[in-house]
Amino acid sequence: MFYLLMGLSSLALAAEAEVGSEDKAPSMFEGEDGQFDVSGFLDQAYGFLPVMIPITEPAVGYGLAAGVMFISSPLGSATELKRPNITAVGGMRTENGTEGLFTGDIRYWMDGRLQTLVGYFDASVNLDFYGIGKNDVLADHPLRYNLDPRLAIGQAKYRLGDTRIWVGLGYAYADIDVSFDVSGDVPWLPPFDSNTKIAGLLPSVSYDTRDNVFTPVKGSYLELSGGWFGPNLGGDDEFQRLKLLGLHYRPLSSDWFLGLRLDGTASFQEPPFYLRPYISLRGVPAMRYQGDEVAQVEAELRWQLWNRFSVLGFAGVGKAWSQAESRFEGKGDDSEHVPAGGFGFRYEIARKYGIHVGMDFAFSEDEEAFYIQVGSAWSRP
Repeated sequence: MFYLLMGLSSLALAAEAEVGSEDKAPSMFEGEDGQFDVSGFLDQAYGFLPVMIPITEPAVGYGLAAGVMFISSPLGSATELKRPNITAVGGMRTENGTEGLFTGDIRYWMDGRLQTLVGYFDASVNLDFYGIGKNDVLADHPLRYNLDPRLAIGQAKYRLGDTRIWVGLGYAYADIDVSFDVSGDVPWLPPFDSNTKIAGLLPSVSYDTRDNVFTPVKGSYLELSGGWFGPNLGGDDEFQRLKLLGLHYRPLSSDWFLGLRLDGTASFQEPPFYLRPYISLRGVPAMRYQGDEVAQVEAELRWQLWNRFSVLGFAGVGKAWSQAESRFEGKGDDSEHVPAGGFGFRYEIARKYGIHVGMDFAFSEDEEAFYIQVGSAWSRP
């Protein structure tokens, strides 16, 4: 929470600097109820903005991502189609030695109907390998490994007419070094190359009726995305990935709000072990449960307790299959499933934009974790 407040303070100071000496700086207390609110600063926030984001992912430990953003126009002038262009540069580091540098740019063209995104990421990530599918030995004694990816990505999305449908196509190229912290003949070591080049196309189609991209209370978001990788596109390995994601938000009353998430991911042929799908739930370390296929469902119920404060509870379950026939034909079940859940609280820090911030405390059979949230835990831009 300390780093979150630092980031908000930096945002407020930067916005105040943009107002100019002759203009009145926006109040940090919203006029309707007199509570702390940064909507006025976001209205005028553009130009140079420092940002700090705490990292609490159990797979890499606690850390911090910090950087700067360059925003082309005030956020307050944004509409559904006309959004500001944003360029970001920064870095990150966590307590287990994971570190990286990143830069990205997102822009809108053709009166906001065309969105382009380009980015580059250079990192050294330390993780634990628990096997693909169920492995009782690695469950208690995982193998530590390091990923050193240099990733470049470009993507374009276009909105079809006056519909809520966006179609997109992207290209990704990565040069990845992999090393395990082991010596000698170690059982359960996955097949891998010390250096692999990965390149592929990233098609997608999405449908979005959410009332808010930050903390939605009604509407749906559906996305079908894929990845086709192979030597003909500049990589070493040929494989495919397919992902279907569904989010639905519904108000149950004026104070109770329900959110549902359902998604599944499948990989085909022989992707590198670190690109196999994995269960992604609050309370479950990233890449802890991997398989050829993964499916998960999660529900969240939020109660607007008082004024701007709300509390919530969430629960979900995920399952990973290590071979396709165990999912579709029932042969040799080598799958893993894990339930997870927890509770959290939120404060509506920017009422005009519907932005809630807070913290989630999550639990699974393997881990206890907390997450600092800005907007929805299932955030999609």
